[in-house]
Amino acid sequence: MYSFKNDYSEGAHPNILKALFESNMEQTEGYGEDKYCMAAIKLLKDKLKRSDVDIHMFCGGTQTNLTAISAFLRPHEAVISANTGHVLVHETGAIEATGHKIISIKVADGKLKPEHIQMAIDEHNDEHMVKPKMVYISNPTEIGTIYKKQELEDLYGFCKKSNIILYIEGARLGSAICSKENDIKFSDLPNLADAFYIGGTKNGALLGEALVICSDFLKEDFRYFIKQKGGLLAKGRLIGIQFLELFKDNIYFDLAKHANDMAELLKISISKYGYLFLIDSPTNQIFPIFPNVTINKLEEKYAFFIWKKVDEENSAIRLVTSWATKEYNVKTFIEDLREDSK
Repeated sequence: MYSFKNDYSEGAHPNILKALFESNMEQTEGYGEDKYCMAAIKLLKDKLKRSDVDIHMFCGGTQTNLTAISAFLRPHEAVISANTGHVLVHETGAIEATGHKIISIKVADGKLKPEHIQMAIDEHNDEHMVKPKMVYISNPTEIGTIYKKQELEDLYGFCKKSNIILYIEGARLGSAICSKENDIKFSDLPNLADAFYIGGTKNGALLGEALVICSDFLKEDFRYFIKQKGGLLAKGRLIGIQFLELFKDNIYFDLAKHANDMAELLKISISKYGYLFLIDSPTNQIFPIFPNVTINKLEEKYAFFIWKKVDEENSAIRLVTSWATKEYNVKTFIEDLREDSK
């Protein structure tokens, strides 16, 4: 049984395991103030070409989101999300548990546009309702689509004009940056949002995300919020070491490109056999539509999520490739699909 369920089934890139082992008996400062975290933060600032950003290390995406969003918003303020947004659908009400409502906007492609934000503002127009104060987006989105540079510039420009914070979740940021359709450079990101995070868990790290706060008005006392929300890791070096290894030789982007390449190989072959897709995704998540009988046969050898029922006889599934996906596994899947398509 081979899994295409997610991009975090495997452990970590060997360089990370080697670095963790070699540093294991060193004594360092705690809570992210060790030499490894400091070096990783400096390296990330260099890669982003912005020395004025604040960078904080977290264990996982949900903890990053709930800490950042609750820190950035006042009690009566709300966050706007696409109806597919991770904070809305797959975080067990973590944001609501901090006291902040999520305003859901229905979109077709997973992406929010200025007109969606204006609609939320218009519908929440006095003190009897929550006040929209943040826009949450994911890049890539939860359905694999990506924001182009002009889209982010338009969205951020609208947010600034409307006095609204723009926050980008980057759980699969490497996949977006390395997409063949992408026109955003890694160093563009601090100029396109008030805050964003760089995902490590889904791109070769054992665990870990790096939150980048770009706007000064969001920086004050942020470590207090991390501690209060249980995110200030005593052995913070464990995350710093991983980001140092991922970024010092651009391994981060090599791994993301590999994941995308494996997804593209699947996509090309599935298309060649005449199957359609629920959405056109240029990243490491693809959503082919197969007959249910074909899905049942594939499930005998492969694990994946059935994403959406299309009609009585067909469903869309989600196939996710990772930094560790071998071409052999992809080609085996393709061959099994070919046999079933005869």
